[in-house]
Amino acid sequence: MNKQELGAFLRSRRERLRPQDVGLPPGPRRRTPGLRREEVAVLAHISTEYYIRLEQGRAASRPSGDVLAGIAGALLLTDAESDHLHVLAGTAPNRVALHRRDVRPSILALLERLPQTAGFVVSATFEVLAWNDLTAALMEDFAALAPEDRNLARRAFLAPQHAGAPLYGISDAAEFRHHVVLQLRATLARYPADPAVTGLVDDLRGGSADFARLWERHDVQAAPTLTKSFRHPAVGEITVDCDTLALTDRDQHLVLYSAPLGSPSAEALALLSVLGPSAAPYHP
Repeated sequence: MNKQELGAFLRSRRERLRPQDVGLPPGPRRRTPGLRREEVAVLAHISTEYYIRLEQGRAASRPSGDVLAGIAGALLLTDAESDHLHVLAGTAPNRVALHRRDVRPSILALLERLPQTAGFVVSATFEVLAWNDLTAALMEDFAALAPEDRNLARRAFLAPQHAGAPLYGISDAAEFRHHVVLQLRATLARYPADPAVTGLVDDLRGGSADFARLWERHDVQAAPTLTKSFRHPAVGEITVDCDTLALTDRDQHLVLYSAPLGSPSAEALALLSVLGPSAAPYHP
C-alpha cells in the first residue's frame, strides 16, 4: 500500500466535491474547500478516525475491498479513479516490478505493413519503442536519437520548444501534456519501485512548473483523443484519426494515425510515406 499517495489522492478527490454534490445541505461558510472528512466517513459507512488515518497516511492496515467501495461511492469516483484507488491501496492484481520495453515481434511486423498509417508503440513511461517510417516523417526521426531521448513526456515538458513552438506542430499540445500527467500518475501507482518511472517523474516535477502544477491535481482519467492536427513544414496541415490500442500483456500502447481515403490529409500522408524519415520536421 502506498500510504502517502493514497492519502493525497483521497484528499484531492474530497476537496473537489461540494456538499450538494452528495445530497448534503451546504451549511455555514466553510474554511476549506470540499467535503469534511467526517462527512466522507459517514457516506462511506466507516469511522471518521479510520478515514482520517487513511488520508494522513497513518493507517496501520490495508483497507478492505468493501471499505474502498464505500469510499469510492462517497467520493463519486469514476471507474478509472476507483481502479486507481485500489492500485494505491494494494488491492489490485499484482504486477511485475519493472515496466516492459520489449515489443512483440508481431507488432513490429504490423507496423511495417501500414504504409498509409503512422504507427508507433509507447511504453508505460511514454518512451517510443518502435515506429514505422511514416511516423518518423510525420513527427521525428527517432532512429537518430538515443533511447533516452525518445521519451514523449520529456519532449513535451523539458524540450526547448515547450516554451515556444507547439510539440511536433500538433494543435492539442496542452491537452497532450495533461494526458501525459494523467497516465504517468497511473504508471507510478503500478510501478512504485521502478527507478525508470520514479526518476522520470522526479525529473519532470523538478524541471517543469507546468508538470508540477498538473501533477498536484491527482487526476487519473482523460477523455480519448479522436482526431489530431499536425502542421508539417513539408506538406502543411494534416488532420488524422487517432486510435490507441492497449497491448495489455506488456502495458504498452500502439498508437495509429490515419486519414480517410481520398482526403487531402490522406494524400499528404501518402506523400510523406514516399519522402520517408528525411522529411521529419525535427532532427537531432
